[in-house]
Amino acid sequence: MSPGHDVEFTEYMSARMPALRRLARLLCQDWYLADDLLQATMTKAYVHWSRAVSADNTDAYVRAILVREFVQERRSGWVRRVRLAGRPIETAAEVLDHEGALDLRAAVAALPPRQRAVLVLRYFCDLNVDQAARALECTPGTVKSQTAKALSALRESVGLAYDRDRDKPREVAESA
Repeated sequence: MSPGHDVEFTEYMSARMPALRRLARLLCQDWYLADDLLQATMTKAYVHWSRAVSADNTDAYVRAILVREFVQERRSGWVRRVRLAGRPIETAAEVLDHEGALDLRAAVAALPPRQRAVLVLRYFCDLNVDQAARALECTPGTVKSQTAKALSALRESVGLAYDRDRDKPREVAESA
């Protein structure tokens, strides 16, 4: 890699690192694991920087590296073998509904990695089905089915099952 590419890579990563770190945090549900994922992503992006720069959308290329690395890490045996018991306390931004936020965070963390990745790509990164499919290297149908399964699991877990006809929670609709 030429010195010009090094400077270009450094400038790009300096500008995009906060957004990539937030994306990694949403996928991993842990700042420390997110930092590890970001480091692996940066390494792969550096190795393939000439391809990333020549891509139509460099941000999409690097985001795809991050998501694929996340899914690939979750498939490896290391994740199943290594569990850290004690963790430092994480501080979060002010949330109005603390219990609801904790319930939602736990529900998202319980989703399988691919379903979590689909939700993050679709609703946090605001990608359409085709863009998410390209990032995950799967078909649009897989993205749709994984999204439906993930949202269903979240509704069931958090208890937000809505009556489709009235847009009211079922408990309210049944008691009315």
